[in-house]
Amino acid sequence: MTALNLQGTEATGDKLRDMPFMDLYVRIDEGGKGMARYRTPARDYSNNWTRVLPDHYKNETVVIADKLARTIKSADASFEYDGMRFRRSYQKLANGQQWAILRRINSRVPTLEELSVSSHIATQLRRLGQRDGLILISGPTGHGKTTMSFALLADYLKRFGGVGISVEDPVEYHLDGSVGEYGYCYQVEVEQEDWASPLKTALRWTPRYLLVGEVRSPRAAEQILRAATTGHLVITTIHAGSIEESFMGLLHLADQATGGAAKYMLAQGLTAAWHQTLTSTGPYLRYVFTEENNNGDPVRALIREDKIGMINSYIDMQIARMGVRIGIDPVTGKPK
Repeated sequence: MTALNLQGTEATGDKLRDMPFMDLYVRIDEGGKGMARYRTPARDYSNNWTRVLPDHYKNETVVIADKLARTIKSADASFEYDGMRFRRSYQKLANGQQWAILRRINSRVPTLEELSVSSHIATQLRRLGQRDGLILISGPTGHGKTTMSFALLADYLKRFGGVGISVEDPVEYHLDGSVGEYGYCYQVEVEQEDWASPLKTALRWTPRYLLVGEVRSPRAAEQILRAATTGHLVITTIHAGSIEESFMGLLHLADQATGGAAKYMLAQGLTAAWHQTLTSTGPYLRYVFTEENNNGDPVRALIREDKIGMINSYIDMQIARMGVRIGIDPVTGKPK
């Protein structure tokens, strides 16, 4: 039997694990006998839609549906089948059907080079591992925010050592244990949507690095900002359409717990932020970096003054300056 590969051509795959796919949609209430669908990992728009999963894999979807039906306890969790790891999301539809979407996870943490991050940007990102503060990664769903955050954490632990703690729901990449010669990572899985408590506990472990899977609640946003201003390097992600929207989304949550002090904490703690989208050649980053130990940094000032909407112009200038300095086209991100 054949299946579609990344380019949409046919490729042999005797087992489901052999077929390249990003998302698998399985109907649970029919015991997996209904029409399953999948989406390829390809990033060109011609391959972005879902396709019917070939009948060749019907027996496996029946097994998956049965296991899902027996293990579903919440809307989102991790899931494993035949050596594959997934991030599972469950939903009961208005018509009564029950479906699960399984986002396939490569459990091995990739390097920045394997992610095809441009060399000049990778150099800048690696330097951040020697700083404190907040790294805020934004972008659409499915565009590699979590993968990028883990690639950074693994890189920092290998290069600089120290203790790293990840707080996730669910745990995706396996990074627990020794990382490099002097680094060690502990991974915590959030239970019952309580992000603030494990974050607060994690800080008592004096981590050098703290990775938070996603900003989801006011108290979690507050803990993230407090950690970023007390000697830790915090890496977190947020769904947003731009850098400015990511700042406003984080502040909206944090203000509910801090009573209006969030903008001062963000201004003080911000180290870097970028919005990323995946393309067929790798991630495209629109980024901004703050100056270390400079409270007068323009981005910090604009945040304190409630002028986040004006940061866009500064971002353009910073990217252009970096492009001129290293000979990179600021629009395409490629050498001139």
